[in-house]
Amino acid sequence: MTTITLWGARGSLATPGPETSRYGGNTSCVEVRGDEGTVLILDAGTGIRRLGAALERGQLRRVDLLLTHLHMDHIQGLGFFAPLYDPDVELHIWGPASTTLSLQSRIARYLSPPLFPVRLREVSTTIHLHEVCRVEFDVGEFHISTGLVCHPGPTVGYRIASAHSSLAYLPDHEPALGLGNFPLSGDWTSGYSLAAGADLLIHDAQYSNEEYSQHVGWGHSSLNHALKFAKLAGVGRFVPFHHDPDHDDVTLDQIFAEAVAAAHPSFAVTPGTEGAVFELAS
Repeated sequence: MTTITLWGARGSLATPGPETSRYGGNTSCVEVRGDEGTVLILDAGTGIRRLGAALERGQLRRVDLLLTHLHMDHIQGLGFFAPLYDPDVELHIWGPASTTLSLQSRIARYLSPPLFPVRLREVSTTIHLHEVCRVEFDVGEFHISTGLVCHPGPTVGYRIASAHSSLAYLPDHEPALGLGNFPLSGDWTSGYSLAAGADLLIHDAQYSNEEYSQHVGWGHSSLNHALKFAKLAGVGRFVPFHHDPDHDDVTLDQIFAEAVAAAHPSFAVTPGTEGAVFELAS
């Protein structure tokens, strides 16, 4: 089995507190673990701190971190990730290419004073950095496809496939940008090739319909648009993700209940909550 665990499902800003305890306050971080022992980590939001603490020290020799982009809510936990300071671990970081600075230079901007006291070059682990843009590669039993998606700045989405199942991860994505009648065909829709036919889709659903009209171009989806995207892609299960920091648990319950009732999706919809675990056939 491939096991997917959500360690952080919040978007934009970590939002801890009693009013967000059910959905969780940590920002984007997802663990994908294969039955052969391969560990992939999707994004390094604040949720990665708890994930790092949960990994068995001495049991892992290689960890692969796949970054969708370098906005702070997706990398802020990196400096607190325990394997970063384990000399016995080989850490591979995959992230979007840029026309201006290397991936290493951009990550080092965060892992350096005054934003962080430890420089990237000072950590104990061996780090290998890989720039990705519309490429495919294999890590252990997983085949990984990447593609640029609609979000400000260089941003990639990931499709992770094993022999018998697939996961699509697009946590920051605005496929409806500029379209009055969304969606069009798959060929004209950002992220479609990554999500098409996926058994599990984890996708941006930051806004309600009313909120989206005030945030067009910010790089995020309304839940309504995300449900339409999931239907277009023909996914098996949809996990709304990247919850707005202003949405407490009660608000999210209401947004999801109303949108799902209106959409009548033919696929399962499971709102992303911190600690949720999904299993897919390997």
